[in-house]
Amino acid sequence: MPFDPAAATERFHAAIGELDFKVIEDFFADDATYSSGKVGGLKGRGDIMAAFRRYFAEYPDQVAEDSLIEPVSALAARTVWRLSATSASTGAPLARQGEETITFNAQGKIVSVDVTDF
Repeated sequence: MPFDPAAATERFHAAIGELDFKVIEDFFADDATYSSGKVGGLKGRGDIMAAFRRYFAEYPDQVAEDSLIEPVSALAARTVWRLSATSASTGAPLARQGEETITFNAQGKIVSVDVTDF
C-alpha cells in the first residue's frame, strides 16, 4: 500500500489534539525543520519538541480544526486549519488560521513543516 501523506498528517494532527507528546515526537525525523512566522525556524526534533512543549504549556486548551487536508505530492500534504486557545499566563484569547505543508521522508517521518498564517 502506498504512503498516504494526507492520512499521516491527519494522524499527526490527532496526536497534537490529544497532546500526546510521545506520538508527536515519533513523527519527526531527527533532522526535521519547522518554519512558522510565529516561531521562526526550528531545526531538529529536540528543538521542535521543546517549542511544542513551551507552546502547549502556555496554551493547554487549544482546539484546532482542519478544514482541508490534501496530498500535494507522494510525500507531502497541505492543510488549511484554524485554532483557538487561551493563554495560561495572561488569560488572553488566541485565534489563528492558516495553512501548512508537511513533508515526509520515505520512512514516513516528518522532515519539514512549513506554516503560513492567513
